[in-house]
Amino acid sequence: MAEEIQWLVPPVSVPLSGDEEFTGMAGTTVRDFWQFALGDLRMNNARGYLAEFLVGKALGIGNLRRVEWDAYDLLFGNITIEIKSSAYLQSWDQKKVSALSFSGLQGTRYHPRAPGDGMDPAGRRFNAMVYVFCAHTETEHAKYDQLNVFQWEFHVVPRSVLAATGQKSLGIVKVRELSGGPTPWTELASRVTTAAVDQQRDDDAPWWNR
Repeated sequence: MAEEIQWLVPPVSVPLSGDEEFTGMAGTTVRDFWQFALGDLRMNNARGYLAEFLVGKALGIGNLRRVEWDAYDLLFGNITIEIKSSAYLQSWDQKKVSALSFSGLQGTRYHPRAPGDGMDPAGRRFNAMVYVFCAHTETEHAKYDQLNVFQWEFHVVPRSVLAATGQKSLGIVKVRELSGGPTPWTELASRVTTAAVDQQRDDDAPWWNR
């Protein structure tokens, strides 16, 4: 008989304020670390986190927290949402502005208690009911404002519409076509709610116990 696993279950984390000091590093705070890691919101990872934050705030999600290994980025009521981001300008020298493109549309779900390597045996698929594509549209560094929500385009696409393309990545032209055009930040909650109607969720059941 296999020995029962004694799982190491982490406690619920308490949000940091930024004022906490590192032990043994007098005068060094968590805010210093945040400035080091996320001080430039043009960086690809940081921009992705920012896009998730902007959409979450638009939806009015309470206690907005990012979960690293979820199959989707946000949960709005019972609506699962995946956020994708892109931008013309980067944090490195460019010969020309980048093309607005979005990849990783499908993903393989992970759960530590699933057999084997923890990955969903069903493989890669569309794991959210609604996809929100966030494009930062400023093309001049002198005008770039990482905190200006009006420099972003938000495109809302239902899962079924996205899945029908059969594509693993999309450019902005196709995204604009699928979404019917950008949605203002202030109207995202209404648009996401409408887009979620009749969309199938893959993750209602605990698939890792099947």
